[in-house]
Amino acid sequence: MTDPWVALEPGADPAERVRVLRRAHETFAVAGTVPQPVRSVVADSWRRSARAGVGPEGTARVELTDGDLGVYRAEHPLARVMPLIRELVGTFAADGAHLLAVCDAQGRLLWVEGDPATRRKAGRMNFVPGARWSESAVGTNAPGTAVAVDRPVQVFAAEHFIRRVQPWTCAAAPVHDPRTGRVLGAVDITGGNGLAHPHSLGFVQAVARAAESQLALLAPEQTSVDGPELMALGRDEAQLCVDGRKMRLSRRHSEILVLLARHPEGLTGDELLCALYEDESVPPVTLRAELARLRRLLGPGLLASRPYRLTLPVESDVAIVERRLEGGAVTGAASAYTGPLLPGSQAPAVVRLRARLADGLRTALIARRDPDLLADWAHAPWGEDDLDVWRALAAIRPTAPVRSRLDALESELAAPAAWSHRTGR
Repeated sequence: MTDPWVALEPGADPAERVRVLRRAHETFAVAGTVPQPVRSVVADSWRRSARAGVGPEGTARVELTDGDLGVYRAEHPLARVMPLIRELVGTFAADGAHLLAVCDAQGRLLWVEGDPATRRKAGRMNFVPGARWSESAVGTNAPGTAVAVDRPVQVFAAEHFIRRVQPWTCAAAPVHDPRTGRVLGAVDITGGNGLAHPHSLGFVQAVARAAESQLALLAPEQTSVDGPELMALGRDEAQLCVDGRKMRLSRRHSEILVLLARHPEGLTGDELLCALYEDESVPPVTLRAELARLRRLLGPGLLASRPYRLTLPVESDVAIVERRLEGGAVTGAASAYTGPLLPGSQAPAVVRLRARLADGLRTALIARRDPDLLADWAHAPWGEDDLDVWRALAAIRPTAPVRSRLDALESELAAPAAWSHRTGR
């Protein structure tokens, strides 16, 4: 093959290629070895799929439904370029009875649109909005593999890892955040064997680039209309963005702004003293000095007194996680949670809020029983010793590494109990 990312060379016989791939797929399923005719990008993907525990008879699982899907989709960055993507792909998909699909960076399908008959057929294999089509969930497929390798890719017929997907052909290309370069998701076209043409891959790649260009044009507009924004999750010193300025706050100023953003009605000096200081003997003048320094830092007009309050609504990452949890959007809440709230803070009110936010999210993740969301939490620095989450993950995905980590945690928990029993303490 002249291009490892293209499924068929021009002039190749699709029927013969299908027969070759089916034999190769069966060989891999039985012996675990990949025959030579399989493209390297597909062979590597098959191996990753097998290591992830995907079986050839598996199926995609719908993770996001109804309100959860609606909230997550509406807040996703790719929602802003969906009109452009529809304009570019709509006619192509309609003329060929194909489907347009857009997924997020975790391979979850956010939009699946196109020919109604084709959509009904695709629905039988759960190729529907809200379903996870990552490689780790359903094996080799264009949107999932494009996100995994961060490259445009075609997947033709029996190159798909799961057998029920093998009648289909798809081409997908990743879409990146133009400012940070991180993968936001992928644009995919799914249909019949005609999509195996090299032009299909070039077309979907051009659509992805157009979407990135549109995001770059929209970025200044987005920042110009935003109000003050406070980022305090996963960091000891919060960052405040206001009027185009980014300010790194001291730990005490971080604590004050977190509490004032949470209480737009304001807090009295006595309430702030109790919320911020473990030592009840701290004099009010200490707090007033901190507030005076914070007022100078913020500039005129943002911090008022009697009671102490912010004069503009301040959006915070804490509030985003809380709103999504309250609305049942667990996946969206997990994606917005970048770590514990001001993890080094000992301010009593911050400690309580930090614990309440983390416990609420982890409880929701355990109840959701989503192995990927649980794995994301368990492998994060704040979740690596979370015994309840590891137990929930092992119950759903009992792989050797998961069971090994759970055994280690349970042994660590048992050791102090055994020592206390022996010593009578």
